[in-house]
Amino acid sequence: MAYRNQQEFIQALEKAGELVRIRTFVHPKLEIAEITDRISKSGNGGKALLFENTGTAFPVLMNAYGSEKRMCMALGVQHLDDVTSEIEQLFKLLSAPKEGLLDKLKLLPKLGQFASWMPVVKSGRGECQEVVMPNPDIGKLPVITCWPKDGGPFITLPIIHTKDPNTGARNVGMYRMQLFGPTLTGMHWHKHKVSARHFAEYKKTGKKMPVAVALGGDPAYAYSATAPLPENVDEYMLAGFLRKKKVELVKCITQPEIEVPADADFVIEGFVDPNEEPIWEGPFGDHTGYYSLPDWYPRFHITAITHRKHPVYPATIVGIPPQEDAWLGKATERIFLAPIKMTLVPEIVNMDMPVEGVFHNLVIAQIKKEYAGQGQKVMNAMWGAGQMMFNKILVIADEHTVITDYTRLARDVFRNCNPATDINFSQGPMDVLDHSCSKLGFGGKMCIDGTTKSEEETDTDYKLPENTNGLPAASDLKSRWQAIAAVNMGLPQHGIPCLIVAVRKDRPGHIRQLHQELTQLAGMEGIKLILYVEHTVDPADLPVALWRFCNNLDPRRDHFLAERTATTDSNKKFACLGLDGTRKTKELDNFQRDWPNIIVADDATIRAVDAKWNDLGLGAFLSSPSLKFKDQVYGEEAVVS
Repeated sequence: MAYRNQQEFIQALEKAGELVRIRTFVHPKLEIAEITDRISKSGNGGKALLFENTGTAFPVLMNAYGSEKRMCMALGVQHLDDVTSEIEQLFKLLSAPKEGLLDKLKLLPKLGQFASWMPVVKSGRGECQEVVMPNPDIGKLPVITCWPKDGGPFITLPIIHTKDPNTGARNVGMYRMQLFGPTLTGMHWHKHKVSARHFAEYKKTGKKMPVAVALGGDPAYAYSATAPLPENVDEYMLAGFLRKKKVELVKCITQPEIEVPADADFVIEGFVDPNEEPIWEGPFGDHTGYYSLPDWYPRFHITAITHRKHPVYPATIVGIPPQEDAWLGKATERIFLAPIKMTLVPEIVNMDMPVEGVFHNLVIAQIKKEYAGQGQKVMNAMWGAGQMMFNKILVIADEHTVITDYTRLARDVFRNCNPATDINFSQGPMDVLDHSCSKLGFGGKMCIDGTTKSEEETDTDYKLPENTNGLPAASDLKSRWQAIAAVNMGLPQHGIPCLIVAVRKDRPGHIRQLHQELTQLAGMEGIKLILYVEHTVDPADLPVALWRFCNNLDPRRDHFLAERTATTDSNKKFACLGLDGTRKTKELDNFQRDWPNIIVADDATIRAVDAKWNDLGLGAFLSSPSLKFKDQVYGEEAVVS
């Protein structure tokens, strides 16, 4: 369904009991983010929050997409898989043979629907231009500062419009924007993004690049701006498909080359000058749960700010998962399963991106396997599919498992996996935000092939463990190796031959040496994989341990395979893979880049929100999620000291 505007969406949320209005004054600097963080982690995503008293003329909407129910409401469906089914049916209809007249006539209604989804440019002004700010000043909007070491306030849900200067093709993306002055922000588009390519083309011409930023409007717009569409596929066609109604656009006032949604709440018009020096932008507490560190990005000069009457400023925070963005990612996972299946990986049955993997770090693909090597075939196809090129850890499972039951999944994958032969390592493009790579945007990848192996794929030189009986006690390991802070020995009790070991690393090669020593123990022959994490991490807290591990690992650089003769069969080899998910440093790992801190709220903000909690109307007191992570921070800055 289509919402007339963001106000209608807010009304729908409130009617469904999914929104809380907060009338007490809450400061956009840090306080709104802290309250939102508590609510988003309170179970099932909490509620959407409308902060009505922000010290500005405008309220702030937070956590609007932050649950499965609200994400479905935003896209106008009962279940996210409803969109998957519709796309799959559409692909089947378009790809089916059309030999007779009747077959072709069946397409006509669908072609009519296609036409109804295409965006259209209206003449005249839209609701988004009902009010024109006489002297544009972005500081008059309640732009939030999310985290204490952020470089400043950031616009966090901007729908950014650019065009290719050669073809006129539009791109709609979402890139954070740091405020530097009344008419100046940064424009944080990464080199892999389409808008960055548009900028590169403008550099060749030497002309200023027109840009427009929309905020609000139908919630399908913000989702579509985040969707990993192929280049030159208009995001507003996707939005039209989702809302079953074409998006109406109007020309900007000072940048008429660019069109924006007529029903947006705010529009910020301006330009980026490719001949101008970039600006030092950041840090920013990012969706990885770590700060992304400062770098040089283009300057965006504001030429106009317009808005509808009674607008609402939409924003989001990202940080230690789970956050609102997890549901935007879940929508993408479900919506784009059908295109992947129908065009690239026909054997794929299902896909899951666990929240601990913060989108790219961990992806699980379930396939219908029919021949030897099919897991590797899927691996190569997935890593070549659009933004899946950023994936770090890919797990491939059989069609008979349940990939959302992580205990059963792990049992099935490990049962089918020989760590010496069934885990593949590669390297390639990585997300610019991945701090574990030795080089920015380029690093290692790993694929765990957990499918049932055929005779051709089986190496009979290895003795695969049948049970984990005889494992040494955690206390014995800690007493023998003083660097071991804690061990999670619970996974083998569930049939998962994996240990998680927290280590206080203190010398070069420490983790590699420890892994070799641990795997010499006879009782370790039931273990296939050992994950090593920071000594500050509780390995028994699986969601946190996996989140920290996935972020800190470069699989190609940080793996070591221990092999020796099996004690139960001298003709066979025992193998156990170690993966180093600890922090990397120059002194111990020859790591030359700065390492970021994890994101936590400061004590003053926590105390301020504690003091006003009873006035917020949010129910029983919720303590700050940041308190759990205070002892995992190194120093006080965005960069680890």
